[in-house]
Formats: sequence, structure tokens, C-alpha cells
Amino acid sequence: MSTDAKLLQRWAALAGPGARAVGEDLVRRYREAHRRYHTVEHLAAMLAVVDDLAVDADDIDAVRYAAFFHDAVYALDRNDNEERSARLAEATLPELGVSAATVAEVARLVRLTAGHAPEPEDRNGAVLCDADLAVLASDESGYAAYTSAVRAEYAQVPDEQFRAGRRAVLAGLTQLPQLFRTDTARARYEAAARANLANELAALVD
Repeated sequence: MSTDAKLLQRWAALAGPGARAVGEDLVRRYREAHRRYHTVEHLAAMLAVVDDLAVDADDIDAVRYAAFFHDAVYALDRNDNEERSARLAEATLPELGVSAATVAEVARLVRLTAGHAPEPEDRNGAVLCDADLAVLASDESGYAAYTSAVRAEYAQVPDEQFRAGRRAVLAGLTQLPQLFRTDTARARYEAAARANLANELAALVD
């Protein structure tokens, strides 16, 4: 089964078979030609980690909806993609019969991925952010593929400018007291992720 088909199957299980058109639109968005990392593969990988961390969430369906929407809007020349993705969720989910409380929670979670800094008591936010950052703990080849995809996504940005921006992003991540908020993700990913970040930062400084 293709990645697209698996995602549509997951979406139907979450939102119901009557929501297929919305699922197809979401998959189409993650298939946009300018994307190299924020793709259907990223979404599928993120949902798999959400599954692994499900027991740590208070409302796993809200987290799964948020995963589907978190990069639904992704324009390279904008810095408000999370906000626009949250607004898309707010406009779309009520039409599917999702409760107002769940819609509000989904939108809050999507906005949270702009900074990946959930409050200590935010169990849903912890699961979503941990799933989004799990790629940082990839093995050597996986991390190389990730960084290559990110660079390809910003191919139009001059190298010096990209390196400066990437250094700023990585420095911000390394300054977080904890990259991962759930105990499970922290035990599984923290050490490897910090090693990868340190290695990439060192390479960007050279």
C-alpha cells in the first residue's frame, strides 16, 4: 500500500469515511512540488511516533488531527505557516462534525509546533512536539537524508544565508532544557538527537 493510501486509511479511521475529500486535500498539500522534507513521508513518520506515545496523551484523537494539519500550509516565503495551518483546521473540522472543544485543542496544538515548547502539564502538546522532533534522533543515514531534504526545500536560498538560518534554528533547539517532553521519547531520542544537532552545528561552523 502506498504512503498516500495508508494516510487516507488513517484519516478515515480518525475522521470517518465521509471525510475522504478532506483527507485527499491534506495529502495533496503534503505532496506539493516545493516540499522536500515536509511531505507525506514526514507525516506518516510523525503519526507512527504519535502511536508509540499514545498513552502519554490526554486526547490522542486531537493529537492525531493536529499531526495531519500541522504542516498542511507550508509556504517557503512565509513565517506564519503554523498559524495558517491552525486556521485551516478551525475552518475544516467543524464541517466534519468535530466538537468545538476538539477543534480548539487541535488548533492550539498546531500553533504549538511553531516553537515546540509545551508547558510541563501539556500532555497532548508533549506528544505532538516529541513526534515532530523525533527525526532529530535518526541514525546517521537517516539524519543525513533529513538535512539534505531540508536544504533541498530551501534550494533558492543562498548557501551562506541558509547556513546562518540553520545555525540559529539548531542553536535554539540545543538551548532547550529538554528536546523531548515525554519520558518515553526522552529516553529513546534525547541523547541521539543532541549528538546529531551538535555534529550538524559543528559542520555548519566549519
